[in-house]
Amino acid sequence: MPRREHSQLEQRVQEALRELRPFLEADGGDITLEEITSEGIVRVRLHGACRGCAMSPMTMKAGVEEAIKRVAPQVKAVEAVNMGEVV
Repeated sequence: MPRREHSQLEQRVQEALRELRPFLEADGGDITLEEITSEGIVRVRLHGACRGCAMSPMTMKAGVEEAIKRVAPQVKAVEAVNMGEVV
């Protein structure tokens, strides 16, 4: 992926995460972008109460992935690099 296109994609993903952040913070959590691979995989890191939360898989699929794909349809998948870690 060309550098400019990657930068624009990253900006769109960051905006989607900014929109989600207040909901996650309300539950004591947060999320940050780790990387976007050349294959179109967005990797995020869950923080606070979101790490290890039983609802994290649903939040990732129905919330985070949906929000990101809405603004960046070229994204193939969204993965949490630390989902399931023991807190």
